[in-house]
Amino acid sequence: MTEKTRSRFINDIYVNREYSWLLFDKRVLEQSQDLSNPLLERCKFLSIFSSNLDEFFMVRVGSLYNESLSDAQARDNKTQLTAAKQLEGVCETVRDLYAERAVCYFRLKKELSKYGVRILRADELTPRQKEEARTVFMTHVLPLLSLMVLDAKHPLMQFENMKNYMLYDLERDGRRMVGVMAFNAALDRLYRIGGGEKARLVPLEELVRAFGHNAFTGYTAGGRMMMRVTRNADFDTNIDDSDVERDFSEIMKKKVESRARLNVVRLEIDREDEKLKEFVLKLLKLHPRFCFCDERFFDYKFMFSLDKYLPPERSLPLKYPPFKGAVAKELCGAPSLIETVFRRDVFLSYPYDSMTPLVDLLEECALDKRVTSIKITIYRLAHHSRIAELLCKASENGKQVTVVIELCARFDEENNMYFAGKLQEAGCTIIYGMENYKVHSKIVSVVLKEGEQIRYITHLGTGNYNESTSKQYTDLNIITADEKIGEDAAAFFRNIAICNTEFTYNRLLVAPETLKSGLTALIDREIEKAKAGGEGAILCKMNSLTDKTMIDKFAEASCAGVKIDLIIRGICCLLPGIPQKTDNIRVISIVGRFLEHSRVYSFGKGEDRTTYISSADLMTRNTDKRVEIAAPVLDRQIADKIEKILRIMLADNVKAKKLCPDGRYRKVETLGETIDAQSYFLKNPL
Repeated sequence: MTEKTRSRFINDIYVNREYSWLLFDKRVLEQSQDLSNPLLERCKFLSIFSSNLDEFFMVRVGSLYNESLSDAQARDNKTQLTAAKQLEGVCETVRDLYAERAVCYFRLKKELSKYGVRILRADELTPRQKEEARTVFMTHVLPLLSLMVLDAKHPLMQFENMKNYMLYDLERDGRRMVGVMAFNAALDRLYRIGGGEKARLVPLEELVRAFGHNAFTGYTAGGRMMMRVTRNADFDTNIDDSDVERDFSEIMKKKVESRARLNVVRLEIDREDEKLKEFVLKLLKLHPRFCFCDERFFDYKFMFSLDKYLPPERSLPLKYPPFKGAVAKELCGAPSLIETVFRRDVFLSYPYDSMTPLVDLLEECALDKRVTSIKITIYRLAHHSRIAELLCKASENGKQVTVVIELCARFDEENNMYFAGKLQEAGCTIIYGMENYKVHSKIVSVVLKEGEQIRYITHLGTGNYNESTSKQYTDLNIITADEKIGEDAAAFFRNIAICNTEFTYNRLLVAPETLKSGLTALIDREIEKAKAGGEGAILCKMNSLTDKTMIDKFAEASCAGVKIDLIIRGICCLLPGIPQKTDNIRVISIVGRFLEHSRVYSFGKGEDRTTYISSADLMTRNTDKRVEIAAPVLDRQIADKIEKILRIMLADNVKAKKLCPDGRYRKVETLGETIDAQSYFLKNPL
């Protein structure tokens, strides 16, 4: 991308949020060319990049589009750009990313062919292969394609979100019209032709390009163009809480269904056929800047499953070595996990540790007669959730089970609505969040009664109660029997039930009321140390940093001499290394085998260190518009483990990129031993 494009997104110590998001996705794309990753894993990174870009358009570009209509003069509070100016810059940046993706794909395609996987274009087929491909198209593809001819007697159609279409410029009896061929989601993406050990694969798109015109019997096909539209998915989830006669789940079902009809924010085409392109842009009422060309594919999901075309002995060396999350001996062999937690806090670091102990603890709680209630917040669940099953089991066993399930978890709404119904059928009390705040907290509260004594077990984590993602995302978890945290947890669920955000907890920092102020107070503590001649230190890890108040506070601390290390995987709107402003701040991003997802906020050093784990990033949406929790790490041994995790990540010089004062991310220098933090944790359990 040009220097002009980059400079428009930077203002003093601030980086535009959308631009920073695209830089993160660029770092994902770069993993597809990182030779330290096995070949098939590099193919997956290309697919992940494309999926990320799709979501970016549906959510972020959709949001900017809405803002440009509702308040055209509104400006980003950091870079002072209007939504329209941001959209212009986004389109310029994305066009460069499309070009980079094409280069990455052709390099991967060339390398795959060395291992016997050939992804063929139609023009690369031999006459014999072409005839076989034609048979495949006529037999397996054509029956599942839907056709329409657009003319005076046929209404214009509604192009579905993220669905491929082939358009043809047709002629019959001197009349010209447009033919539309809709792809079916049931179709395979790759079709194998020929025999032998080599996998010769022809993509669905190539079959349609080569033979699709034959479907329009009686017409002469001139120009043709494959296309896909991306629709705005950023709909309003606010509701009128005084409307007690309507079920929020029914409201959400209608809102989710409305996505298919929202405005188009992107058009993708495979060739610049000016007549068809102009026809579609006019039909969609879309500006040409939102049209992007990729001559091969619009989505690269098929790159995720190429291993099935190779025998195991050939595919295994091309993938990451398999691993299974560990279970500590004292947990694996414990006769009672409840008693284990009563004795000491339990720490789990996913995916290096298994989620099994937490699941087993919930199962024990579902059966233990001392347990009177289990309360949990749910944001995203696995499609086959053992945790949901155990909550149902606990309710059926007479426990009071309360589930705060977030129906507004973007793209997981339907899954959450399904589980809300199942849990309710089992007798669980279901709460759909709090007022117009998303409940993003990750907490389980278990209350036990032993005679007259009330005891608590509380789980606090940085990630979802999702067995699938716990094997792919790095998250930190603490299970504790601390009484004050237990009382806070019980109070938290009471407040959720009565929609009360104005509450101060003993140990927990809870957004939107006390999380930001609590963290700000700890930054102030480090500032005072530095001003007094001491050593102020801040070490934080998060997914994103966009909250201007927190950015300005970090800058203030930097000016006071506080040394600040930030590990930020994704969006970072703070520019480090600016003289006399942020020159005491270092920012690195790690993109690797696992998705870095844990949030840690640590202040001070040694015995003076205060550490919190949290469900919240330092984004305005988290600190001001969601219900989030930051929990103190009370056990010194656990705090030391977390400190070690962060220090090893700061030493990473394989997967880490540092954010430089010019807004670019550059590879961290390798001065001595190479360290890949994620590989280190796989080989050296904490």
